[in-house]
Amino acid sequence: MNVYVETNFILELAFEQEQQIECELILNLCEMGKINLIIPAYSLAEPHEKLIRQANYRKELQRSLDKELIQLRRTKSYSERVSGIQNIASLLVQSTEEEKERFIKLRARFLNAAEIIPLTIEILREAASFESPYDLDPQDALVFASVISHLQKNASVMSCFLNKNIKDFDTPDIEEALKKNNCKMLPKFDSGHDFIRSKLTQNA
Repeated sequence: MNVYVETNFILELAFEQEQQIECELILNLCEMGKINLIIPAYSLAEPHEKLIRQANYRKELQRSLDKELIQLRRTKSYSERVSGIQNIASLLVQSTEEEKERFIKLRARFLNAAEIIPLTIEILREAASFESPYDLDPQDALVFASVISHLQKNASVMSCFLNKNIKDFDTPDIEEALKKNNCKMLPKFDSGHDFIRSKLTQNA
């Protein structure tokens, strides 16, 4: 069974978000050889941008906090309460490093176990042609074009596309395009995990 995922699947794991457990279970199924996890190359690179943006934002926030702490320490009634705010500033730095480390480890796991759809000239052209008809931004169009390109070569294999970008991917036109290629749209990772487990049980 082919299971396609996009950038949010990696972010869910890297940032330990609400459906992290379900994403981890799906990745485990891939590592055990029970499913073929497939991810566009763009989706493996895109998290770098979010990590960099978030790190820069937190550094700026930390600098602002440090400046305010210096001022607060000068006020006697606040000086003893500053330590709690200092802990927040430390957490900003620590969380950035931890998220970066988790992503690096996750990337290694994907590269070892998953199939990566290369970003080719053909996919870039297809992505550009998908933007207007499917009302997709350039980033989502790249993901969708990558998935469709791979599906067209593997339409005989039962597939599903798991994503969290409901407002863009969960539309009738996109769902129909996937369905034509034997692929089911699943806009939540927990429902995706349930679907995968049910299919694996049926085929056992």
